Amino acid sequence: MSTETSPAETRVLAYWLWGLPLAAAVWVVVYWHLAALADWLVSAAGLSRATHWGEAVHFFLYDTPKVLLLLTGIVFVMGVIQTFFAPERTRALLAGRRLGIGNAMAASLGIVTPFCSCSAVPLFIGFLSAGVPLGITFSFLIAAPMVNEIALVLLLGLFGWTVAALYLGMGLLIAIVAGLIIGELKMERYLEDWVRAIHQGAAVAPSGTGYGWVERFEAGWRHVREIVGKVWPYVLVGIGLGAAIHGFVPEDFMASFMGRDVWWAVPAAVVLGVPMYTNAAGILPIVEALIGKGAALGTTLAFMMSVIALSAPEMLILRKVLKWPLIATFIGVVATGILLVGYVFNLVL
Repeated sequence: MSTETSPAETRVLAYWLWGLPLAAAVWVVVYWHLAALADWLVSAAGLSRATHWGEAVHFFLYDTPKVLLLLTGIVFVMGVIQTFFAPERTRALLAGRRLGIGNAMAASLGIVTPFCSCSAVPLFIGFLSAGVPLGITFSFLIAAPMVNEIALVLLLGLFGWTVAALYLGMGLLIAIVAGLIIGELKMERYLEDWVRAIHQGAAVAPSGTGYGWVERFEAGWRHVREIVGKVWPYVLVGIGLGAAIHGFVPEDFMASFMGRDVWWAVPAAVVLGVPMYTNAAGILPIVEALIGKGAALGTTLAFMMSVIALSAPEMLILRKVLKWPLIATFIGVVATGILLVGYVFNLVL
């Protein structure tokens, strides 16, 4: 490939170098003002967040652009990064050894990323598009919402370091073990065809040594068109469902139900949490209220973890990426781990 740059290529590169910082600045400004924008739109529509409709509409107006912004930004960046590294090197970095080092790295990355379940999906898709092994991506997808730094700090303040450390350790263990299991099952065939094509294409792509900056930026934008263009309808449907649940499901019903100290309370709490959708910061006040009304701590934590790690909206978004057998396996493995957390907490605390 020639190292000479034509005038036309120079002009295109200049457009990218001017346009990207401007787009990034707009992205940051919009992202950090989404809550205020949602507040204004709800108020302009004559609604109040004190009502069920107002809260549901606010949730939809806030989360939809948030997830789409994250999806666009992360997929673009991952597309550009992919041009720098041979997929074999990426796989070697994250695939780990016999002890699942790659899964531990991905799960640890998930812990420090402040994403709810649906917000973690964009980076999950980015990992797949970069050729990262499926089991590794699932360790991240599980850990990102399940072991949330907000939940960790609040649990530390409310219940002490023992509860917080147990929550951290068990959540991390579930993410690593679940990723290892899914990886060992060799379920790549249950990726949707268009995702599998990207995943396999990454495995045979060149190392990127011949790429210029224009080609790198164009590769990132191509990733955005291919991935965001296919996923966005599922994002709207998933968040729409989450908004309806967030606005209309009564908390008092949850408190009375989970206050029953019986053996089936933990699995029932997990099943009841799956249709819900919120993030860790949103669920923590509910957790505190449930415990204050007599719910067992393990049962309450199992409910919280199912809400933020197995939410129905997340499954709807993932359906565009994964086929049902893989989604069912993911749900089964994670639900088993959450049940273990619930019973262990109820047993030792």
